[in-house]
Amino acid sequence: MQTNPPPPLSVVDDVSRIDFDQVTALLSDAYWCKGISKQEVIKAARNSALNVAIINGQNDVIAYGRVISDATRFAYLTDFIVKDGYRNQAIGSKLTSHILKHPTLADVYQWLLITSTARSFYEKHGFKSLEAPEKFMQIMSKRPKR
Repeated sequence: MQTNPPPPLSVVDDVSRIDFDQVTALLSDAYWCKGISKQEVIKAARNSALNVAIINGQNDVIAYGRVISDATRFAYLTDFIVKDGYRNQAIGSKLTSHILKHPTLADVYQWLLITSTARSFYEKHGFKSLEAPEKFMQIMSKRPKR
């Protein structure tokens, strides 16, 4: 019995082609932004340098990530997520590689991200712990209720 291969995955970085209802459904369960609203997701997307989704043959968003950047020196990766059932299939690597090689961000030489669960994954893409964490500072307020 012959089985048909799964439909190909598409990488989409045209924000007008990304279904933000589906992105919101993915992100609203993520530990870093539990309960995020569609309005917040769209506002964040509009204010980002790059948004990327991976879409399957049924037009389901199965992965998403965005980049905050000046497109010259600095970029911050955030909201990277792969849908349950699609993890451990190199989809996250496809998403990360696409972003790191994107022509819009070709001049960037300082990339940052925050993760508490995927350090070894990002290390495979060249990320390392901060060389001088004592130089970094932050303000971390409670997330406002919306």
